[in-house]
Amino acid sequence: MKVLVANLGSTSFKYRLFDLADPAEPVLARGAVERIGAASSPCTVHLPSGPQTREVPVPDHGVAVRMCLEQLTDPATGVLKSADEVAAIGFKAVHAKHLSGVQRVDASVLTAMEAYSDVCPAHNPPYIKAMRLLSEKLPEIPLVAAFETDFHQSIPEPAKRYAIPESWATDLGIKRYGFHGASHRYIATRMSEILGRTDAKIISCHLGGSSSLCAISGLKSLGCSLGMSPQTGLPHNNRVGDFDVFALPVILKETGKSIEEVLHILAEKSGLEGICGLKDLRDIESAAAKGESAAKLALDVFVTDIRRYLGAFLVTLGGADAIVFTGGIGENSKVIRDGVCRDLSWFGIELDAAKNETAKGESLISAASSRVQIWTVPTNEELIVARQTRDLLAGR
Repeated sequence: MKVLVANLGSTSFKYRLFDLADPAEPVLARGAVERIGAASSPCTVHLPSGPQTREVPVPDHGVAVRMCLEQLTDPATGVLKSADEVAAIGFKAVHAKHLSGVQRVDASVLTAMEAYSDVCPAHNPPYIKAMRLLSEKLPEIPLVAAFETDFHQSIPEPAKRYAIPESWATDLGIKRYGFHGASHRYIATRMSEILGRTDAKIISCHLGGSSSLCAISGLKSLGCSLGMSPQTGLPHNNRVGDFDVFALPVILKETGKSIEEVLHILAEKSGLEGICGLKDLRDIESAAAKGESAAKLALDVFVTDIRRYLGAFLVTLGGADAIVFTGGIGENSKVIRDGVCRDLSWFGIELDAAKNETAKGESLISAASSRVQIWTVPTNEELIVARQTRDLLAGR
């Protein structure tokens, strides 16, 4: 079975094509279309024959997918004999009202996602638009939404609840859902293979443009730093993270801004960018190294909040067998890993400075004396979505 996994932005379409009939689950091809809707859109595909790039007008996501399928079925260089070989398109969907799990995309799924567009303003609108378009233009290919909240359905009810009126939780669905589920599920699965056990207690640190920590035991999520929306938890590159809602009246009164304007700032112009004016952690680390105080403060706030959740999840799990750093920052920032693990030997957490300095890919970076193993592990969210799509179509 061949599954195309799509990662959508408002003006982009990125994909990977998996062959799940092969036990190795190889990626047959990957590609991207950028600047959809512009006069000229860069289209790149990586095939066994090598990368191919061209720039042509791509008016919408439907045309982008058609172009992708044409490249994949090209008689000279493609990896498919026909588009019929694509069993489905899987999406790493984020959130929907009263809906989670893995769902065949239909009108009811799109309506549920639309109901939470205000909760996930950066994610839901482009996915809804693209899914509707693809349903119309490619009706022959099933569309599957694998929601990020699915992995976190195992979180105990007390850990999901806010201290709000009962009817808000039960009738309106206001609770902590958790996100980055595909990434945390992959880390749980991969670490069980590395450690050779399925009962391990793992704290997964997915750190990137959007960041979260997850407490995992027995391959199940017991807690996630993200709550009702992807704007919560740790500070993100430009999203606020945890924030006291009773600060809103002060901001509204003092700035004269509308609630919509303030929410936009919290979702688009806050986080690390709000503190120091930079949102790429590489730029922030560089600025901090040059002595820029705002950049250093942003790093300190980020590390402090990671450690806060790390401590909470050590309590949730009753200790840990492994701490895993993943995501663009988790895998690549020795500065953040060092800051998070500093002075935690009394928890049995000791980083090896030399290993941390040179870590690449899957690397054990804890000291020999550390009771808790510390790893860097590249995540593979697309593979998880491909597997979930396959299992749904197979009735599993």
